Amino acid sequence: MTMRLQKFLAHSGICSRRKAEKYIQQGRIKVNDKIVVELGTKIVPGEDKILFDNNQIFLNLEKENIYIALNKPVGFISSCSRSHKKEKIVLDLVDIKERIYPVGRLDKDSEGLILLTDDGALHNKLSHPSFDHEKEYEVTTFKIISDDSLKKMEQGLYIDGEKTRRSEIKRLSNTQFRIILKQGRNRQIRKMVKKLGNRVENLKRIRVSNIKLGNLQKSKWRFLSKKEVQTLGK
Repeated sequence: MTMRLQKFLAHSGICSRRKAEKYIQQGRIKVNDKIVVELGTKIVPGEDKILFDNNQIFLNLEKENIYIALNKPVGFISSCSRSHKKEKIVLDLVDIKERIYPVGRLDKDSEGLILLTDDGALHNKLSHPSFDHEKEYEVTTFKIISDDSLKKMEQGLYIDGEKTRRSEIKRLSNTQFRIILKQGRNRQIRKMVKKLGNRVENLKRIRVSNIKLGNLQKSKWRFLSKKEVQTLGK
């Protein structure tokens, strides 16, 4: 059975498929002791020797994947690595020995639900905007936000030269609303609110696809149920 190299790396739990492509292009991957930089290279698991930074990588086809929901607090970044020693990453909050990585991003100043897994295929599916997976947020603004502003955000705004996709918005109070997005551009909600002359005071993600934050306490995590995993991303 042949498999694309980046898929092998993702399924082995090293990183996401997108990150695997970067590692390949950076010359950090060897196949049978030879550096491979061409994307789409095919290998045979169990026969070809795969190394990442000169450490051999193995793929256990019988291993069960890990799926975790975490309530990320403000101040933690959604990454597997830190740029300096004092930087706090979401993996600091999950005390398991297996290698996992976050699905998508939730910026440092935001809190709420983030998923972590070693399932590269699911990571790719949930992260890619073409699959239209919903993400729901509760937003609090510094100033009163008008109905007109909410309507403009719902219909889409030009951010960084590109119009955002339509969203669903429900007002909760003068300064609070819920918004459902089907895309995940960098700091999108904060940029939309700023464009309308306001600022985000608090942003919390409460749902990703069919997975809800619920009453999961801040900084705590739980494994997803089999039923949740089966319906995740559908």
